[in-house]
Amino acid sequence: MKASLTALLIATLCWASDAFADKLMVAAASNLQYAMEDILKQFREQNPDDTINVVYGSSGKLSTQIAQGAPYDLYFSADITYPRQLASNGLAASEVLPYGVGRIVLWSATRDASGMTLADLVAEDIQRIAIANPRHAPYGARAREALEAAGVWPQIQDKLIFGSNISQAAQFVETGNAQVGVLALSLALSPRLASSGSYWLIPDSLHKPLEQGYIITQRAADNELAQRFSAFIGSDRVRQIMRDNGFDLPDSQLDVTDR
Repeated sequence: MKASLTALLIATLCWASDAFADKLMVAAASNLQYAMEDILKQFREQNPDDTINVVYGSSGKLSTQIAQGAPYDLYFSADITYPRQLASNGLAASEVLPYGVGRIVLWSATRDASGMTLADLVAEDIQRIAIANPRHAPYGARAREALEAAGVWPQIQDKLIFGSNISQAAQFVETGNAQVGVLALSLALSPRLASSGSYWLIPDSLHKPLEQGYIITQRAADNELAQRFSAFIGSDRVRQIMRDNGFDLPDSQLDVTDR
């Protein structure tokens, strides 16, 4: 009986410890995956008892999920417009905070993309081009803008295959289902893609800025870990991680529309 009581007490204490542990559920745009992994590694070194889980997806779909009540505590979007919309609807517990400015590239695993331009995509031997879906993925929307600005959109529409997010578009090119893709620079610089292909940086004059931002959601208004993690995102350490992953920093791009 005494042993059973001790076991029950231990189980109760473990449950209580788990119930009151600091936890976060983060929703993040797919292009942020490698940078976020580095950020979390650094954060966990200083905060080993905290638990942060991340769900990656297209910014538009994640925004819709939050509006419908999905249990995310922070939302990192590839287009700052989405968190601004959520904030205007009373779904943010913080101001909208910019964290980076993204870039798009041509990337291929089978060609020397470093010597290509968007005009090369009309070539007959290029039959499949992957981009993220422009309807809900900011990197897909910017890809379309760049292709239209380059004057090749009408000629290549039949070649396009759409990923539900930028990571899926990258998978299409990496696996050979597409010969070339318009991807995020942050993915092209990742160890996985950098070792298996090459890229050409698309001039940012061809598309609107990829200004990215995040919010603490209303769900996490009283979550102390959310505040600490948000403060960490603004640290010099994270700023360097963002640079290393191909992002410009927002404070040096205050008027990115003029670039």
